[in-house]
Amino acid sequence: MKTIKDSVHGHIEVGGVARDLLDTALVQRLRRVRQLGTVDLVYPSANHTRFEHSLGVYHLADRALGHLGIEGREAERVRAAALLHDVGHSPYSHNLEALVYRHTGAEHDDVEELLAGGEVAAILEAHDLDPGRIAGLVAGEGRLGQLVSGELDIDRMDYLVRDAHHTGVPYGTIDHDRLVRELRYLDGELVLDEGNVQTAESLLVARALMNPVVYSHPVARIGKAMLRRAAERLLDAGLAADDLRRMDDADLIVALREHAATAADAARLDRRDLYKRAVWAELRDTPDDLVDADHDAIRERERTIAERAEVEADDVILDVPSRPSMTESSTRVVVSGEIRPLGRQSTLVEALDAIQRDQWRLGVYAPDDAAERVGNAAANVLGLDIDGALVSDVRPGTHTTLDEFATE
Repeated sequence: MKTIKDSVHGHIEVGGVARDLLDTALVQRLRRVRQLGTVDLVYPSANHTRFEHSLGVYHLADRALGHLGIEGREAERVRAAALLHDVGHSPYSHNLEALVYRHTGAEHDDVEELLAGGEVAAILEAHDLDPGRIAGLVAGEGRLGQLVSGELDIDRMDYLVRDAHHTGVPYGTIDHDRLVRELRYLDGELVLDEGNVQTAESLLVARALMNPVVYSHPVARIGKAMLRRAAERLLDAGLAADDLRRMDDADLIVALREHAATAADAARLDRRDLYKRAVWAELRDTPDDLVDADHDAIRERERTIAERAEVEADDVILDVPSRPSMTESSTRVVVSGEIRPLGRQSTLVEALDAIQRDQWRLGVYAPDDAAERVGNAAANVLGLDIDGALVSDVRPGTHTTLDEFATE
């Protein structure tokens, strides 16, 4: 048994298969992958890693298994999956996920190939555990997979509390002790037991509040977009996408600094010399065909905006988030002995769904000296309602600059 002091959960005891997996290269790499990517450009203390988070998920999984009465090999499978659930992440976590998927077809929870050979497979097999079944749990397969990846998963319970702790933002604080204690299996489905509608709602509220101030903060989004564009140039220059996927954060930054095609991008990120918002538009002011545009269509619009604004093509980044969604609304709760999706039981879900739509923003980013020209060109090219959009980094009537949103 190994005891590790964690900043969120206190002392975590790691034993069995998880103890043997802890010092493998696959798991130790997670020490060098930050949990929140470019969010540290806003919150300097947001430097916690996927390794810490994986330990937290393991800890909550172990506690949940005890409450659910799951023991033996089944329990060890879940413990292994909890510790290994993030080993498929590329550098900077979710920041490069879409880029990596576009080039490799692999999501971050596609870990079967990573677990199939080498020291991790040897350890799993020594504990009489099938690596393929562990990979299935990471992907959320089966009854026990719901614990690792699902609407009520322990992954979410750890990252909300951990991200709030390390950013200093209080909105992600949830009663994870109660959430873990009230988990039940009913008819093969993972549910929250009777009397826990408000407990389930707390997860939704925490996620809705953390999104605009942490996960989708304007500065973090700009940093993410610039990092993604730089990594894309690195791939265009010959780096293999599979090699990019297995880098850690430091590997990527060094590669960006050392390649002529990306050295300027790396210098900007190193100095926090970020692009500015040329446009910041709400969902209601953005045409549907733009919201649903694919990568190639977005790049074509960037080129058109650059031509219209008479700037270099690299001076325009169009950042179109996916449509708002709330997977947590399908969380299952027991009400009067019946399993119900939270969205059916809670009137709060509808309000939070509306809030997510209100929080959605399309961004167009450009260097400071080109932001005004790019903003005007973008509004015209994209067919945006200019009255409803922030153009050239200024909110109508307030003259608030982007840097005033930052915490520094």
